Parts: sequence; structure tokens; C-alpha cells
Amino acid sequence: MTREHSGAPGGASRTPGDRMSDYDYTLPPDRIAATPAARRDESRLLVLPRGGPVADHLQFRELDTLMAEGDLLVVNESRVLPARLLGRKPSGAAAEVLLVRPLPGGELRGVDGRGAIAGVDDAVLWEALVRPGSKLKPGRVVEVADDLRVEIEGPAPGGGRVVRLVTERPVAEVLERHGHMPLPPYIDRGDTPSDHTRYQTVYARTPGSIAAPTAGLHFTDELLGRLEARGVGRAAVSLHVGIGTFRPVETDDPAEHPMHAELYHVPEETVRAVAATRERGGRVWAVGTTVVRTLESVAAENGAIRAGSGSTDLFIRPPWRFRVVDGLVTNFHLPRSTLLMLVSALAGREAVLSAYETAVREGYRFYSYGDAMVVPPQRSSPPLAP
Repeated sequence: MTREHSGAPGGASRTPGDRMSDYDYTLPPDRIAATPAARRDESRLLVLPRGGPVADHLQFRELDTLMAEGDLLVVNESRVLPARLLGRKPSGAAAEVLLVRPLPGGELRGVDGRGAIAGVDDAVLWEALVRPGSKLKPGRVVEVADDLRVEIEGPAPGGGRVVRLVTERPVAEVLERHGHMPLPPYIDRGDTPSDHTRYQTVYARTPGSIAAPTAGLHFTDELLGRLEARGVGRAAVSLHVGIGTFRPVETDDPAEHPMHAELYHVPEETVRAVAATRERGGRVWAVGTTVVRTLESVAAENGAIRAGSGSTDLFIRPPWRFRVVDGLVTNFHLPRSTLLMLVSALAGREAVLSAYETAVREGYRFYSYGDAMVVPPQRSSPPLAP
């Protein structure tokens, strides 16, 4: 599904916030978290009201104190695939294959009823990124293990490859056995066994992502239990994080940046939960930018959402009128990124950049394994309009 940005049309006069360079900031390298906190909910939590300034510094386990009975927490249940395959070419030289999405007959697979990419168990043809790209031409082979090799079939858009997994075992099984977690490139280390747990949310169910929906990494079962006891509801969507998370923004004009489409699924029970929350005056909290994009992609003008599966390339940036989301739990994002623009659309660009400066000064840890930020709702959520 595609929705146009609701800002000024092309050719409008230059205003602060309409260029990617307006979302730049300086981050010392030692602020990038290479490992997670000892315990998920021991991460720090910066509280930024819409429009700023920073209101408080908490630990993530105190998130429940910001939420009220009748509120709704919406999470992304997508599960990260161990999609990074390390092997060798017949010459013995090292090679790497990052599986991006399965391709039955060269076409994108749809999603099943729960939002998972259908047929991962038997998907042998994939779109992938390979390294070294100059050496892995069609016809080349990467030996991963005795029971798994990767054959390069042909080119794919964006410099990728179509690859075939050759194995006698179910694909999901060999990925779990030989695959590595696709940690972001700014985490300058190989994955460890603990990453298979910590680079996954505690509620992850539906396999399909090649990067974690990182805002959810801070939640523990205990925190979720306290939220439930407080009367906060929980609903789920799936949005499978795709190759766009690895692609830098290469233009200063956001309108010229092509967003990669990502698969989503919104179940009927989530539609009912959002509607019930609106009717009782509760607030809808999104855990992460993936949830924001999913909910806003399926929203009508009156804030009602619809169930179903599809794909979205929605690019949320200032100015954007949020139809569903009232509050946001998120991590700290890269400079000049579409995710930073999304957060700025909710909290205000100047407020967000000022909060990031505060976070750097106060020693917060950034990016996937770093600390978190919350943008609380401004008010009670109004009932759905007729």
C-alpha cells in the first residue's frame, strides 16, 4: 500500500525540516551500543513530550508509570530470521550471503494469516545481498556447511542476487543451525549465541524480518505483566523489516528517496482493540516506528484501522497528521534517517534534535542495542469519528 506524504508539494519554498540535512546530529562513536544492557528493562528511558523539552530520565522498567488504565500498547510480533550465511567459495576465499526475502519463481511471497512470510520452511529461492559482490556472479557457489550450499542464480534489483539454497533439510531448520543474526553494520563484531535471544523481542512470533524492531527489545515478561495488571491492553501487528533498513538515504530531498516496501499483517483482534480503546478514551501507544508505519498505513481519516495483509512504503515525515498513534516508544536513530524524520513528525524536529543532544551529553547509548525514548500522548484519545 502506498500513501503520499501530506506535506507541501514540490517547488514549495524552503523551510526548516524539508531536507535530510535538517535531521543531522553529531554522535561520538563510543555512544553506539555494541551489546545490550545486562537486563532488557535496565535500559535508560528519556521522556520527551511533544514539542519538548525533555521531561524526565527513567529506566525502561518504569514505562508502566507513564501509562494509564484503558490505554493500548501495540507491538510488532515479527521475528528476525538468522539470515546471514557465512561460507567459502570453491577457492577457499570467504563469502557472505544475507537472505532478504523468499522468491517463489522470482516473485515476492505473500504473508500468511499470522503475518509470517509464507513457506520459509520450503523456500529455496531468495533475493539476497552477497559479499564480495564482484566475485559472486551467476553460476558461482558458496559452501556454508556439509548440508547447505548457496548457488548464485542471477541479478536482483539494487545490486543484489537471486540465490538458491541447496539442502535436503527444511530451510528454517538449516537457517537455525547455520545462520547468523543479521546485526546492523554499525555493530562492529560478529554475532554470539546470546544475540539469537537478545536481538529478538520476548513476544516475537512470526518469522520474516532481517533486522529487529528494536524498540521492543527492552520489554520483559515481568514489565508486560505489570502493564496488564495496570489495565493496559496489548495488541499486535507484524511488519517484517526489510532491506530498506540497510540502505542509506542518498538524496537531500526526502521526496526523492525511494522507500522499500515491507510486508505487514493487521489481525481483526487488533482492529477491535484499537476501536475499543478509542471508545473508552484510552490512548494508543506504538512500540517502535514499524508499528507506527503499519497502523498509519491502514488507517482511515477518522482513525479507524482495517485488518488485512499487504505491503507499505509509507514515508512519514513532517508535517504528518497522525490518525491512530498517540504515544511512541522508540530507540535513538541514525542521523539523516527516515526513522528520525518519523519521530520528528510526532514530537517536533527541534525538540527531537535537542533531546538527542541531551542524550549524548547524559551518556545514553544509541541505536539497536542502546537506550530508549518515549513520546507520551498529549491527551486522552478521542472516540472514533462516525
